[in-house]
Amino acid sequence: MQTHDTETPKKKAVALLSGGLDSNLAVRIMREQGVDVEAVSIKTPFCDFDCGRGCGHNLKEVASDLGIKLKTIYLGEEYLKMVKNPKYGYGSGMNPCIDCRAMMYKSAKAHMDEIGADFLITGEVLSQRPMSQNKRALQIIERTAEIEGKVVRPLSAGNLPPSDPEIFGLIKRENLYSISGRSRKEQLKLAKRYGINDPPNAAGGCLLTDRSFSNRLKDLITKCDRDMTLNDVELLKVGRHFRLSNTAKLIVGRNEEENEIVTGLTMSNDLLLEAIEYKGPVGMIRGSDPQSVLTTAAAIVLRYSDAPKICTSTVRIYTGTQILFSIDSVPCEESLLDNLRI
Repeated sequence: MQTHDTETPKKKAVALLSGGLDSNLAVRIMREQGVDVEAVSIKTPFCDFDCGRGCGHNLKEVASDLGIKLKTIYLGEEYLKMVKNPKYGYGSGMNPCIDCRAMMYKSAKAHMDEIGADFLITGEVLSQRPMSQNKRALQIIERTAEIEGKVVRPLSAGNLPPSDPEIFGLIKRENLYSISGRSRKEQLKLAKRYGINDPPNAAGGCLLTDRSFSNRLKDLITKCDRDMTLNDVELLKVGRHFRLSNTAKLIVGRNEEENEIVTGLTMSNDLLLEAIEYKGPVGMIRGSDPQSVLTTAAAIVLRYSDAPKICTSTVRIYTGTQILFSIDSVPCEESLLDNLRI
């Protein structure tokens, strides 16, 4: 009589991989328990993977080092709609952390369903972030994403109610950790244990927590008479911004690279400005009725050029495809910049 070994189905999970140390450790802890892990990384318009601020920097290298598959998910227009009116409000800036995490969980859950995974892994640490990593917020996020009980936080599990995978014996709760707070001491100990040399900082760098960027975004949301677009958001990331009227603003490039970006983001109704006789920045007027603010915009563009500060100089007005006309102006006073700067 011939017998066949019956293999126990392998436990499978999806990890939210940020590129920081915490999610890296969470994956390693779960793999020690025999869990087959795949990862998703979530990209939003406010956290570019190549920004160098920690928000997903070197993600492919991290996934390769861990030996796991990585899928990148981009949240675009739907993310902008959420940011404009988040159900659970903003943090210290324009950061809707609870709503943001819920969207990320939903995206990860969709991938779980696609590959037949049992649960979700995150590197969240209880009380590390005030808005989204307290017990109440974590419950709200799970409920909103319709994934209650199926989220395992290996670094803080001992401080939280048992998840379904723990309750049903898929993983051992006693082999999880009870880290909380902002200190990274315990994570650095674990990094040493796993042989992680030069461990990265905690992932972060979301532009929505940056005060200057938040001011620009708030201005855009409150003054723009149409839906915010991804082009608008990319423009917020560069240049100096000035609110010239309730309907129009000026963006002035700070260097040659930003001048090229501003020019590349030009839309059909935008006007571009540039000093003719002197080296200087490219300015863009965006909004309705741009003609009414041309004189002020030209004076500001000249202020940041090499034009003499007390003499009249000429500014070219053009679109992305043709020169329209030119106007003469004198560089503006510093006090005007202070009054109009966003």
